[in-house]
Amino acid sequence: MHGIESNLMSRTLLYPSDGPHPAVGRVSKNYRLMAIKVNIKKIVSFTLWCTLGAGVVVLLVAAIGYRNNKTCKGYRIEIAGASGTQFIDKKQILDLLAGTGAGKIQNTPIAHFDLRRMESVLEKNVWIKDAELFFDNNEILRVNVTEREPIARVFTREGNSFYMDSSGVQLPLSDKLTTKLPVFTNYPTAKIRTHGADSLLIVQMKQLSAFIRSDSFWTAQIAQMDVTMDKRFELIPTIGNHIIGFGDGSDYQAKFHRLFVFYKEVLSKTGFDKYSRIDVAYAGQVIGTHKAGTRVDSLQGMRNIQQMIRSAQLLRSDTIHQRDMRPLETPVQTEQTLTNYDLIPANGDSVRTTSPTTTNHPPVRPRAIMPKTNNKPHNNH
Repeated sequence: MHGIESNLMSRTLLYPSDGPHPAVGRVSKNYRLMAIKVNIKKIVSFTLWCTLGAGVVVLLVAAIGYRNNKTCKGYRIEIAGASGTQFIDKKQILDLLAGTGAGKIQNTPIAHFDLRRMESVLEKNVWIKDAELFFDNNEILRVNVTEREPIARVFTREGNSFYMDSSGVQLPLSDKLTTKLPVFTNYPTAKIRTHGADSLLIVQMKQLSAFIRSDSFWTAQIAQMDVTMDKRFELIPTIGNHIIGFGDGSDYQAKFHRLFVFYKEVLSKTGFDKYSRIDVAYAGQVIGTHKAGTRVDSLQGMRNIQQMIRSAQLLRSDTIHQRDMRPLETPVQTEQTLTNYDLIPANGDSVRTTSPTTTNHPPVRPRAIMPKTNNKPHNNH
């Protein structure tokens, strides 16, 4: 009871019966004033932003209207391609643009141009990878076209032929222009299939083509790559009458390295007609099959390939790998006297070459220009 009475007395003292305490009224009034000021600031800020936004929209509409009322003063067409070889020219692009209703282009009101539709029409052309159209500040129509780049020429088993670009897109042959590219023969279908069973084959073809194109030695030496029935590759060289069994396209850099070592250490000394087939499909080794009635290749042919290898080595003389290379040729050295390689003498058919350097060093990337030779015509197109 004593506690309850004390509580009632304290409430009576804090809040007299004749009305609220003056301090409470002042706090409530200040709170209302602050709330009003905040609301006023929000309203002013919102009004200013709306006015600014409306002004921007008005200026934008005015600018568009001003631009659309002007006429096109000309055009500029730029064609970009990685190879520098153009399979589509400016006249063909102009003809495509004329088909969109652009007409004469010059002196035509800018409002009459549907740039997005014009871009879409250009990109439907198989040779155009990307198109971008816009007007610059001088009312000049800028037409920027990126052309597809063919990376290989493909021959099918039915005899058809076409180009393939870096995306695996099939490109038609051109009546006006040809380019020297790696050649794939005996492709299994009439059209490129980037999905399904042939998708891996296309990926491997793109990788092999890119590697050969980046290396002048193999560009000169590999005439064509034949696709076998089990979707492996057989390489046909420019110099020499042998076939190179390559296997599938996996580990292609190491395979080319082993083949280069075999060329340097064996064929450049014994002749390029000693073997009818050279296999590099097996990891860490090269298998050469002797040709029946072997004859030594012509002296000029051997000199040609030796010069190619010598040039390739000189171009890499500043690398760490080049310091470990032995002299290119020794007057009395043959395949039976190569001490750094495990050559199993052939008792009739084959010789197996296993090189420890093929697994311990990265692939050699020689670069050399093949000297002219009449041994065998080049089949690249």
